[in-house]
Amino acid sequence: MRVRIKGDALCTLLLITALCTLFYSLLRQTEKRETASTKQTNESKTTKKTMHTKKYLELDTKADTSKLLSEAYNAEISYEEVKPTISSSPTQPPFDFQQYLRSKDHRNFSLLINQPNKCKKPMGEPYLLIAVKSIVEDFDRRESVRKTWGREGMINGVMVQRVFLLGTPKNKTTILLWESLMHQESHYYKDILLWDFVDTFFNLTLKEIHFLSWTEKYCRNVKFIFKGDADVFVNVENLINFLLAQNSTEDLFVGDIIYHAKPIRSRKSKYYIPENMYGLGIYPAYAGGGGFLMSGTTMKKLAQACTEVELFPIDDVFLGMCLQRINLKPVLHEGFKTFGITKPSAAPNLQTFDPCFYRDLMVVHSLKAAEIWLMWNLLHSQQLPCSQKQRIKKPFHWKKKKQKQIKAVTNTQANKHSKRI
Repeated sequence: MRVRIKGDALCTLLLITALCTLFYSLLRQTEKRETASTKQTNESKTTKKTMHTKKYLELDTKADTSKLLSEAYNAEISYEEVKPTISSSPTQPPFDFQQYLRSKDHRNFSLLINQPNKCKKPMGEPYLLIAVKSIVEDFDRRESVRKTWGREGMINGVMVQRVFLLGTPKNKTTILLWESLMHQESHYYKDILLWDFVDTFFNLTLKEIHFLSWTEKYCRNVKFIFKGDADVFVNVENLINFLLAQNSTEDLFVGDIIYHAKPIRSRKSKYYIPENMYGLGIYPAYAGGGGFLMSGTTMKKLAQACTEVELFPIDDVFLGMCLQRINLKPVLHEGFKTFGITKPSAAPNLQTFDPCFYRDLMVVHSLKAAEIWLMWNLLHSQQLPCSQKQRIKKPFHWKKKKQKQIKAVTNTQANKHSKRI
């Protein structure tokens, strides 16, 4: 009996030992598979990243550039984990004015990407130079502008050239290879101007003064300049028709002019300005930054005035200060809608996204890239669904008696400025 018990115990012990050995063996095999899988995944990512890098640095044709660069700007972000930043203080002001005041006299930054031959032969000095504010990440918007209203070449019998104005990205790790991509984009399109300052909202003033300085140096004899944002729709044919009636040797500054705007003192606003930075109660007249026109003569005067006027964080207002410095009053034009299109009371059923309506405007702000493409193609379609009778010569009741118009524009634009919070 004892022998049988000892035998059963011995068999149980052997069985347990065998099971433990089997489990251990299976566990080891699983670990090896997971390690091999992880290694293979990492190698795949590395290979994929290397292939992407080669792909973007070995472009051969201009036709492929647009597609590949677009893939690069949109796909490269996935290769790096971007950790969200958490603000240590929820009541932190939107802008560090102390830091701004300490560094405001630093206004000369290096030009990392230049286009020194933009206004030279064989194209020659342009009649109209289009300058578009952009940021590194917005390749799709730049491409939309290039293919629509920002096209270079002969338009309505005059030469049009184009440049994009950029600074370096604030978070340089969000887009891998951004510098290589910008050089590649510049190589094929020859329209990138990139300066070595961080591209932030309050550094747009630096973009303003550096562009004026660049234009005076490299494009001094340009007749007229249109400067605007990448999210505007511009009817360039209307701009040129307007400019053909102007004298480039005289001062000209035209846009959606804002009169009697008050500095915003609310710390929650994007446009907050403390009294110790600007003590006056009203800003000088200035143009909405969505887009404005100026002559080459005015450009040279503003380039000089920018070196004499103290830098101000809001670029639109800063340019208004420079206009005040040269004693030039900007001109309001109803074709510039830098706050978008508002339905007039005389036409409550008007569809504002209507090519027949846009055909008589010059600049409309706040459009998506796809909307810009669509509107440009609709306007240039031979089957544009509007007759000559439908063409709007005078936009409803927006143009009234001169005194009432000036008063209405003053109040409306001042209110719009205050609401941009």
